Amino acid sequence: MRIAFTTELPAEGLTRLQGHDLYVPLNEAEILVSTFDKRVTAAMIASAPDLKLIANFGAGFNNIDLDACRRRGIRVTNTPQPVIEPTAELAFALMIDIARRVSEFDRTLRNGTCQPMAVMNNLSHSLYGKTLGIIGLGRIGQSLARRAVASGMQIIYHNRHRLPEAIEQKYEARYVDFQTLLQDSDFVSLNLPYTPEVHHLIGKQELGMMKRTAYLINTARGAHVDEQALVEALQSGIIAGAALDVYEREPQITPELLTMPNVVLSPHTGTGTWEGRIAMCENVADNILAYVNSDYKKMNIIV
Repeated sequence: MRIAFTTELPAEGLTRLQGHDLYVPLNEAEILVSTFDKRVTAAMIASAPDLKLIANFGAGFNNIDLDACRRRGIRVTNTPQPVIEPTAELAFALMIDIARRVSEFDRTLRNGTCQPMAVMNNLSHSLYGKTLGIIGLGRIGQSLARRAVASGMQIIYHNRHRLPEAIEQKYEARYVDFQTLLQDSDFVSLNLPYTPEVHHLIGKQELGMMKRTAYLINTARGAHVDEQALVEALQSGIIAGAALDVYEREPQITPELLTMPNVVLSPHTGTGTWEGRIAMCENVADNILAYVNSDYKKMNIIV
């Protein structure tokens, strides 16, 4: 098969594709390996008359024009499994960072503005005993819940549909409505996929429902949050802080967020570990080889 790539990827994860014609121009490709940071537009799809499969490198797929794929009968796959642990790991790290002021203290120590070391200076907050509200208790949300429970946190969650009791018991998670989650959580973590229906899920009204001592954690998609409303909530003390790995207008970041001491920022690196990238490549190869062998049950099919 002739395979095009939007981005060069770690070769060690693609060894099983040897024998196929890799890195061909898009207009010659039968398969396109796309990455979550690059748009695949209808025009790009139209320029590839032989295209049969788009194997997306990433769990999300809002970078691809799915309607154009449907019209052409082009299959689209993703890589949901390898992203679970790295993303949950970063979400948990961001929670610890913002609550314990790790990045803030690092900055102030380096620039000489840190308070002197004393019993009642440089205080922060513990995760232990706090309530974590997870919006989207899917695979990543459950992985985050596992870490939080081990740290002594209480879990509440909101999904469109309540999960089976066995899953709730596994993570000691309690299902609540959206408003209750916002009102009762010490940390609100967004772990749901992006669709137009959840654009600006967190805006001025929702931020106003949260505790003034609460923190917002977003490792899902930037457009879940009205970033300007978040800035205003942080400036006025409506919430205590935010830790973000994704942004509404990536790669641009709202300038005010860059100057706030109660904000921790990460450059959309939830899945960004060497181990994760190689595993994602291997999952891409799995999808391609399953397609080549017409073993569609083994593919992570979106369209």
